[in-house]
Amino acid sequence: MANTHGHKPSVKIGAGAVVCVEAEIRGDVTIGPRTVIHPKARIVAEGGPIVIGECNLIEEQALIINPKVGEKIDKNSGTMTIGSHNVFEVGCRCEALKVGNNNVVEAKALVGRNTELSNGCIIGADCEITSKETLPENTVIFGQSCNRRVQAERPPPQTLQLDFLMKILPNYHHLKKATKPKADK
Repeated sequence: MANTHGHKPSVKIGAGAVVCVEAEIRGDVTIGPRTVIHPKARIVAEGGPIVIGECNLIEEQALIINPKVGEKIDKNSGTMTIGSHNVFEVGCRCEALKVGNNNVVEAKALVGRNTELSNGCIIGADCEITSKETLPENTVIFGQSCNRRVQAERPPPQTLQLDFLMKILPNYHHLKKATKPKADK
């Protein structure tokens, strides 16, 4: 892969994050504290960096990809930013450049590059959203026809599940170490 940024791609892992070695992480990826990344999850930064906030849950076979679009890579607009307390369930695919907080992308759902998730949105199992829009807060997309509605409250954070996985995953999987901050000279 050609290096267009003039620096070596790097993976930065925040303190307390649980990242299984079997997860595929490529390109410039920053993983926030207390985020859990299951084995066989894929995070691919081809078109620009990916910055993942804290307390996110990325399950098996989920694909978070910042795909390369054309030849030109714009350093600022190409950054994919994922907020905090989001859940990416088994087999989902997310290409959205902006994902807010407290969102759930359910199993086998697809969020396209032109769609932005605000806060508290749920993309239902097997639903696809690729339109150029920012979903309003607390939007739920569900069913075979990808119906929409707005729920009264945000989905609850998966704090208990994250705590459980942080205790259990290290017993059964090798983990990638958190990145130590470099001391300024």
